[in-house]
Amino acid sequence: MNDLLDNKVILITGASSGIGAAAARLFSQEGARVVVAARREDRLAALVGELKEKGADAVYVVCDVTVAADAVRAVDVAVSTYGRLDGAFNNAGIGGDRTPLHLMGDDVYDVVMDTNVRGVWNCLRPEIAAMLATGGGAIVNNSSVGGLVAIPAASAYIAAKHAVVGLTRAAADEYAKQGIRVNAVAPGTTRSEITADWFGRNPGLEEMVNGLTPQGRTAEPQEIAAAAAWLLSDRCPFLTGTVLPVDGGFINQ
Repeated sequence: MNDLLDNKVILITGASSGIGAAAARLFSQEGARVVVAARREDRLAALVGELKEKGADAVYVVCDVTVAADAVRAVDVAVSTYGRLDGAFNNAGIGGDRTPLHLMGDDVYDVVMDTNVRGVWNCLRPEIAAMLATGGGAIVNNSSVGGLVAIPAASAYIAAKHAVVGLTRAAADEYAKQGIRVNAVAPGTTRSEITADWFGRNPGLEEMVNGLTPQGRTAEPQEIAAAAAWLLSDRCPFLTGTVLPVDGGFINQ
């Protein structure tokens, strides 16, 4: 194993697929003990089985981040199993429909905001409380390039991811002197169930976005996980309140 996250206890939400599952694999390879959380128990159990076969220390907890009690329970599992919580990757999120703002229904807005914003809010509170009890830690929230720029026909998603940026900066400022660093990653187009759904319902969208990306491609989930791992590590102790684009140069265009 490598040592970027050696012996750290890290909670990962949205870990049943995509970036979250890639993070669980990478963080474990880097020496972390991981608590993986998501709604789909079958996938979590399979992931933990895979990690343990490779010698990792991992447990899972079924968790819907839109439910505050579930977020508290996920943190409680980490603390009761390993004695503390050193880091958290608040990765759970959804994409929503690509619909013009004036045609978007309240139900779509509510679901996107509830998962992407309230979900992060629900997780931050018990995570911060646990870290305050042990002298600090590091948190990474998963925003998006959509939290830094606008993307047409995705107003609810854009609003939600901008809110994640705001929560990240507010929490970083509030807890910096108490030893807690809070940063965010802002992925560009990344291979995942969300993007597969978007691309499937919008032919030509992937090619269009890749055409606007200097590297000209879609990211792999482990590339986002690698950025999160560095932000959670002790290699960047003076970095907090930062939103790190991992986007192949997209927002520079």
